[in-house]
Amino acid sequence: MLSVLSKGFKPAANSTVAAATTVTSTRLASTNDVNFTVQSYKLHKLDNGPKTSVTLNRTDALDFYRKMQVIRRMESAAGNLYKEKKIRGFCHLYSGQEACAVGMKAAMTEGDAVITAYRCHGWTYLLGSTTTQILAELTGRIAGNVYGKGGSMHMYEKNFYGGNGIVGAQQPLGAGVAFAMKYRNQKNVCLTLYGDGAANQGQLFEATNMAKLWGLPVIFICENNGFGMGTPIERASASTDYYTRGDYVPGIWVDGMDILAVREALRWSKEYCDAGKGPLMLEMATYRYHGHSMSDPGTSYRTRDEIQNVRKTRDPITGFKDRVVTSGLVTEDELKEIDKDVRKEVEEAVKIATTDGVLPPEALYADIYANTATQEIRGATIDETVKQPFKTTTEVLKSIGRL
Repeated sequence: MLSVLSKGFKPAANSTVAAATTVTSTRLASTNDVNFTVQSYKLHKLDNGPKTSVTLNRTDALDFYRKMQVIRRMESAAGNLYKEKKIRGFCHLYSGQEACAVGMKAAMTEGDAVITAYRCHGWTYLLGSTTTQILAELTGRIAGNVYGKGGSMHMYEKNFYGGNGIVGAQQPLGAGVAFAMKYRNQKNVCLTLYGDGAANQGQLFEATNMAKLWGLPVIFICENNGFGMGTPIERASASTDYYTRGDYVPGIWVDGMDILAVREALRWSKEYCDAGKGPLMLEMATYRYHGHSMSDPGTSYRTRDEIQNVRKTRDPITGFKDRVVTSGLVTEDELKEIDKDVRKEVEEAVKIATTDGVLPPEALYADIYANTATQEIRGATIDETVKQPFKTTTEVLKSIGRL
């Protein structure tokens, strides 16, 4: 199969492409900034788009590298915990796609919102949760992001409306968040992420229609990793140029393996939405190293050689590392120190995620219903051992001495 990373560079019909560039870097005179050139963007129904010449400073370089490494190592830890049967249920890993989330987060401003699908661990971290809270959530512990009740697909933070377990369910919800922003006259955007597998869902086309009709500040973002579960995009989509599929909604194709290209694309897109021009549709060409979920080995529909080739030639972390070190922006020793710190942080998080306590059965309905749940289900009284005396998790934690 022709991978999405190579196929993505072919312009679609009725689209325009920014001027061809080469990947270079130049240190700017009298500053600590370095100028980089990123891969050309492809445009749909736009006369101009993001710049291919971008600037990066030393502080951001170190920050971006650390965040991508945290997500990569945290996901590796989650994979190991799953194999040890310490994580149950579904578990979808983000390894290989780190540049998408970290690059987008770098362009966000206070009040912007995010809603995504079930690969949500990285976003949960970027928007405020610790590695301990995320890994403990995966193992169902009290220290988890939502006290162990949500698991892999249902983590939340301020302005982060979660992972969602239903394919494409977040698309109309993201449009709804953007509707609220416009109603309140907020100068913010809602990033609504979905995968190529969800790009054929009817609700996406309904949501884009309403977003365009009402001029909503929503950016629909397809993280195209080439496979919807085990199905290559060519077998599932009549058109695999996802950035054009909003039809009357303008779109941009982005190299999702390059954090700087992603950041610049989101900056430009935010300015577009803030100017009241309505929604945009972005396609991030990326790649996942693991299977669709932990139950999928990920090698029945692609070869190990293909995966290793992407790791070797297109990895978002090593590629970024090479660029910032070669440019002289940071040193390799500084990045090694970050690696060491991240490794220690994740190891400590794993210890808590495997030893912390779990909520008692009495906490089942706490923070779930507005009012204490009824003690009857279909006319039958619930067994006394699962009575629900608590309305909030705070009450539960106080009762067991955790607060």
